[in-house]
Amino acid sequence: MQSNDTETEVNYIDYAATGFFSKIVTDYLHGKESLASFFKYTPDLNGIRQALEDRKHSFYDRSALVAALEKQYETISISSKLKENLQLLKSETTFTITTAHQPNIFTGPLYFIYKIVHAIKLAEKLSAEFPQNNFVPVYYMGSEDADLDELGNFTVDGKRYEWKTKQTGAVGRMKVDKAFLSLIEDLNAQINVLPKGDEIVSIFKAAYKEGETLQQCTLKLINELFGTFGLIVLIPDTADLKKLFIPVLQKELEEQFSHKAVESTIKDLSQYYKVQAGGRELNLFYLVDDKRERIEADNNGFAVAAIGKHWSKKEIFAELDQHPERFSPNVILRGVFQETILPNIAFIGGGGEIAYWLELKKVFEEAKVPYPVLVLRNSFLLLTGKQAAILNDLKFSINDAFKKPDQLLNDLTKRESANQLSLSEEIGELNIFYQQLHETTSAIDPTLAEHVNALQAKALKRIEELEKKMLRAEKRKFDTEKQRIQKIKSNLFPNDSLQERVENISGLYARHGRDIIQKIYDHSLALEQRFTVITV
Repeated sequence: MQSNDTETEVNYIDYAATGFFSKIVTDYLHGKESLASFFKYTPDLNGIRQALEDRKHSFYDRSALVAALEKQYETISISSKLKENLQLLKSETTFTITTAHQPNIFTGPLYFIYKIVHAIKLAEKLSAEFPQNNFVPVYYMGSEDADLDELGNFTVDGKRYEWKTKQTGAVGRMKVDKAFLSLIEDLNAQINVLPKGDEIVSIFKAAYKEGETLQQCTLKLINELFGTFGLIVLIPDTADLKKLFIPVLQKELEEQFSHKAVESTIKDLSQYYKVQAGGRELNLFYLVDDKRERIEADNNGFAVAAIGKHWSKKEIFAELDQHPERFSPNVILRGVFQETILPNIAFIGGGGEIAYWLELKKVFEEAKVPYPVLVLRNSFLLLTGKQAAILNDLKFSINDAFKKPDQLLNDLTKRESANQLSLSEEIGELNIFYQQLHETTSAIDPTLAEHVNALQAKALKRIEELEKKMLRAEKRKFDTEKQRIQKIKSNLFPNDSLQERVENISGLYARHGRDIIQKIYDHSLALEQRFTVITV
């Protein structure tokens, strides 16, 4: 499928055809029966409608949510659209469309941006489809993640930047230091020659201030980029919001219910798919100062061995009551926390997220928390006009771009060579010969058939090997084309991965300014679930 405007060519591709998405994800998108029991709602308007009906029976502490958000935005200038959405959240007829991600420095890989734009686009579509309700987009910040190795780097036009800091614990609580600010200067040296390089650097400088926490800086940055769309950023790492989660935290401490629920699901799911790890016996961390360490249950109560803490059952419940902000859910319970505090209808996640959410339905049921509609986030491949021209010159389609370099060279060689490279006719004649030989020998002695079959298989194998050698020999004549293919592939798929999993928004913004975000928004789908290729 293809769409055009005056400056942009857009192509939509089935996710399975790209070769970059797991079977469990593509099966989910195609509604395979093997997955039907692992989610609650289909990712379409019917699923949304059903989720809306079910939410009529759910309670959300909207006043606590809005109070926390208003406190969070106290010192930040916000758009009229965002102010309107915050007020709308007080209404029982307003629901959220949520995506979640850790506070990667400088937004990390491009898919961080794509997730947020998808949430905005889907909220707008559903507001039009269901006018009796309002839908507001939310970016839920996973700021309690402690994996700085993953979150503390970004790549711009192939150049990798890494934050070197000795800080530990939850990344969102880490503070911007001089080493962090030096990254902005290094980035400026790379992109300030581009038309809008100074603009994106200025945005980063305004967002990241020395001594401020990364979660607060990320809030400012995402508000600057998406506040005019009405996007609500939620930092859940607060005592007021954790209070709403106390019943589930108590249940986890008391029963370790989440592990049992996931373990049961994994056993069923693994009959069909390779599944992710099922968490731990107790899926909670203790979060204090610069530490985020596992809570373990033992015979005498609960312990955090890494910091020498121990509580009896009574003591840890008292600690939870007095300091809920010190209790941090891991990946198994993070989504339950999210859906506890937000009146959420749909969750937008990447392939890996959708796969592990399919393991969590029973966890939600045990926690008595509504399970959302799962929507695979939009994926994009962005091409320059020059890159598109190279593909066209090599006579490859957009779909061809997803093939491996060797397959592309094979296709080109077969198409462009003046010599015969296929031995299919000869193989056909060989099969006829052996069929006749089979009939001749069987008339004499039927037991000779097996020997003839072995001769045929051996001959066919030799011919197929010869055909491959012919192709390899002919490919050497197309060395220039081989180099062009390898270069365009490495540009479009850095590290043999999707562009969106490697490159940061900075390079694109430096070339196009805010227009690139608008372009992504304009061509972002809502529930259609197709991979989008944009040629600017």
